[in-house]
Amino acid sequence: MRDRGRTRRLMGLGARTGGALLKTRLGGQADWRALGEALFEGLSELKGPAMKLAQIMSQWDDLLPPDLAEELGRLQRQAAPMPWPRIHEALVQQYGDIDHYFSEVEERPFASASMGQVHRATTHEGETVVLKVQYPGLAEVLESDLIQVRRIMRLGRWFKVPQARLDALFEELAESLRGELDYHAEAAALARYRERYKDDPRLMIPEPLPALSGPHVLVMRYVEGTPLRELAEADDATRQGIAKTLADWITQELFAYGELHADPHAGNFAADAQGRLVIYDLGAVIAVPDARIRAMMQLLDATLKHDPMGMDEALMQMGGRQGQGAPLALYRESAECIAPLFEPGEQDFSDVRVHRRLRELTPKVWAAMDRLQPPAETLLLSRALNGHYWNLVRLGARLNMHERTLPLLQRAY
Repeated sequence: MRDRGRTRRLMGLGARTGGALLKTRLGGQADWRALGEALFEGLSELKGPAMKLAQIMSQWDDLLPPDLAEELGRLQRQAAPMPWPRIHEALVQQYGDIDHYFSEVEERPFASASMGQVHRATTHEGETVVLKVQYPGLAEVLESDLIQVRRIMRLGRWFKVPQARLDALFEELAESLRGELDYHAEAAALARYRERYKDDPRLMIPEPLPALSGPHVLVMRYVEGTPLRELAEADDATRQGIAKTLADWITQELFAYGELHADPHAGNFAADAQGRLVIYDLGAVIAVPDARIRAMMQLLDATLKHDPMGMDEALMQMGGRQGQGAPLALYRESAECIAPLFEPGEQDFSDVRVHRRLRELTPKVWAAMDRLQPPAETLLLSRALNGHYWNLVRLGARLNMHERTLPLLQRAY
């Protein structure tokens, strides 16, 4: 992946991003769609950490300007695949004689993302498998890309985010990206999850094949399914079944096992012909300490009680507050936005009124950044929960969150 123009293009994207933000800070009207288009064109070619960062940003549907969020969302749906000759080069590096292991490898990718792409293949025994192939040379450019990402993230100072906080956020992001390159760890996670959920008939997790895998290629048995992002056209019973399974699984992960799937973009999930939730990718699984869960539940409890002082105390304990003076009015408005999802009875996640109110609240959140800061240690956790929430929105989930949450709030104290 070495490219003399790579750093130049990343710096150019940083300059364009900075220009848009500066224009906004000076009272102008930023052209967010033009900026999003430029990011899509540049990052879909570059792959790697910068593209991953943009994909993370695209999941913040409730915070980003709509035009920018829409363009960045294309990075999850339409990212340009790496040409087959480069992927073939990676496979030769892994296997030497590819034909010794597989009778056929499809040149067209089954899926492509920021750190690798997936190709179907057939073994000599006639079994269909998938090869998750890490982009050639990605490990070598990771650190240089991260330097440029750090520079782009420094633009957060314009929104009054302290440099120390930006550095902490960067380190958590960098650690997660480095972890995604460890295919041995992902294979172990797949095996662990298969054992953990072997008796749950609603879940399907592909089986890793260690004998065919290596440092840069992860091989799994092929599991056919309809991607979650395509389930909008599915019948309501299928969508509600998958939504309930997804919500149950997230809850069990957090409260029973202290872990969470931290890469929740829709391409990582599907529904198979039996209506099971298929979890394709376990390259990003984070540990969630019990103390962090308790703090989150304290914040939720105070929010549902419309208790702004309790919300501020919980945020202080999480490290999400600084400066003098709690933004109590903002807390009250936030509670009014969120609490309806947790009222007794079945709530509709596709209710656009909730999303509209959250989006209308965004400028006030930015304006309070001198007092509110994202806790660095909850960056990935917050992103993951946010992404899983939007997957439930895409499914049009109807869930009784009051009934689900009531026993969990006991973990707050």
